[in-house]
Amino acid sequence: MIPFSGNPLNRASEKRTDAAWVEARRRDPATLIMPMWRLMPFLLGAEKNEPPAELGLFRPGLCESLAAPDAPCVFLGLEDGGIEGGRALFALDISAARDPANEGPLAGFGHFREARASAQLLPPKDAAIMGQAKAMIDWHQRHGFCARCGAATAPLDGGYRRVCGSCNAEHFPRTDPVVIMLATYGDECLVGRGRHFPAGMYSALAGFVEPGECIEEAVRRANAMLDAGADVAFVEAPQTLDEVRAVPKLVKGPCLLNMVWKGKTPEVSIAEAQAMGFRIMIFPGLLFKATMGASDEALAALREQGRHPTPHAEMTIKAAFARVGADEWEPLRERFRDPSLKLAG
Repeated sequence: MIPFSGNPLNRASEKRTDAAWVEARRRDPATLIMPMWRLMPFLLGAEKNEPPAELGLFRPGLCESLAAPDAPCVFLGLEDGGIEGGRALFALDISAARDPANEGPLAGFGHFREARASAQLLPPKDAAIMGQAKAMIDWHQRHGFCARCGAATAPLDGGYRRVCGSCNAEHFPRTDPVVIMLATYGDECLVGRGRHFPAGMYSALAGFVEPGECIEEAVRRANAMLDAGADVAFVEAPQTLDEVRAVPKLVKGPCLLNMVWKGKTPEVSIAEAQAMGFRIMIFPGLLFKATMGASDEALAALREQGRHPTPHAEMTIKAAFARVGADEWEPLRERFRDPSLKLAG
């Protein structure tokens, strides 16, 4: 299942505009409140407990004393049972509390944990509910003032709309489109790891989608990078030979072509790429292996001799590959061999 998907709640969006109905559900003894402290959900039990974790949900009257008077309280939805019969869930921001896991009514019940790490421990449906709560509380924290006039805004519609008290501008939650990419080579794939990730967690590569951008506009952004002093421009993911040929003609500086075998970028020989105007080509797997090999050599020299190894002024490509233990040079040479190009080695 895709993370943060499969939310089982009926969001009852048609009832949000009824303030009396929302308030009655918030005070209903059967309702459950999810406390969020500094955008972290509350998980029951000790931090060292084995997964799956249990999401902390409490009856009304327990968490409210930890929240500021104007703290966001967002209606998340109803459990099974229809509009009238389903139990309501709310998310409450208690970020004003100093240390709610160890002081006050929640002390001893569990702990707060970063949302992304919590999603790895919770059952998928609970992770989806938690993701909704975190996103909505985060939105409220960032939109307390009107983007048009700067005056304070007030929440309405169960927390899904804010209205400016001065110019009456309405503000609604938005999602930022992101593209997630998994680069593959044979049976292997490329993943990344952030410094803040918990042990054993890796992620596919991702980036924000910029509205209405095509390859020509991406090229213009690359030119802007060169104007700002970049040494080389890299335009992502041209998928046809025409697009590959267009990049060096449009970019007014050195171009980098990132070759990923079995990817969507067409395969071209080194000679063809140079004829098109590309100055640098990178073969990521070999580059990574060469870099790691050179790093290991430098660390070994530091340990044994107390100094960095003497740098080499000149070296053939073949010798560089041999130095770091890479054995792909000959297959690479054959794959991209071209009689018009004299390769070193």
